[in-house]
Amino acid sequence: MAEREKLIEVKDLQISFGTGRKKFVAVDHATFDIYKGETFSLVGESGSGKTTIGRAIVRINPTSAGEIYFKGQKINGKISNELDREVVRKMQMIFQDPQASLNERAKVDYIISEGLINFHMYKDEKDRMEKVQAALKEVGLLPEFASRFPHEFSGGQRQRIGIARALIMEPEFVVADEPISALDVSIRAQVLNLLNNLKKNRGLTYLFIAHDLSIVRFISDRIAVIYKGRIVELAEAEELFLNPLHPYTKALLSAVPIPDPELEKKKQLIVYDPTQHDYTQDGPIWYEIKPGHFIWGNQKEIEQYQKEVK
Repeated sequence: MAEREKLIEVKDLQISFGTGRKKFVAVDHATFDIYKGETFSLVGESGSGKTTIGRAIVRINPTSAGEIYFKGQKINGKISNELDREVVRKMQMIFQDPQASLNERAKVDYIISEGLINFHMYKDEKDRMEKVQAALKEVGLLPEFASRFPHEFSGGQRQRIGIARALIMEPEFVVADEPISALDVSIRAQVLNLLNNLKKNRGLTYLFIAHDLSIVRFISDRIAVIYKGRIVELAEAEELFLNPLHPYTKALLSAVPIPDPELEKKKQLIVYDPTQHDYTQDGPIWYEIKPGHFIWGNQKEIEQYQKEVK
């Protein structure tokens, strides 16, 4: 297989807040690559640090240690203005709450074209308006919506406006931070399909952040599972579902609802107990247990996981 191009590389990333006794480490030694053209999902419960990683990649959150590379260039910490502008343009974020992430006082026309204006990415007023209308059409909204305000729209429509705002910058990489968790279940599939189609049509690369494994299964190429700031398992989507190794991954999978009521009644929920890991003498490492399948564990655990590998 040809060597895939790494668009994003995250190496030993640490993100902490506060100092001294109040210091809180939100992300601890996260390491992964995102290849061009794939959907890479980061899954974990609320407060596990997944959004913090997404925000650090697009330079919203500062990092404490480790490196983030975009197309081979280091983009965390101090960088040149020129590179900063390139990162802002080529990496966009779709936020979780479409209500909070849109400026209620601005018309949709301005919300979507704010990036165009800041980066002078249009020839004249006519060109700008055409770009806004094309972006609205592409996400399944009517061009005349441009003259309205965000409060006039439903949650699903607002999220489409947020997607249009990200797309108009013609990004290469998009961080989708739980883009459907605030939406009605009936709307979720529509927004997921929209994101998938945009990926195909525009050749986008996604970091998709979610807390629900069942959602990411069908749109992800690879999935990383994160627990309290630490990535504990990473594998291709089907591999992770068919052959989960880490106890936390198994617990997350056991919580996925089964559409059959009889099977749903019989299924057993697994409750993850972090105290089952004893790392006092034998410290854990990030280990590739089979090609493309990584696991966090110490020597004893890795030997146990190796017996389970199919």
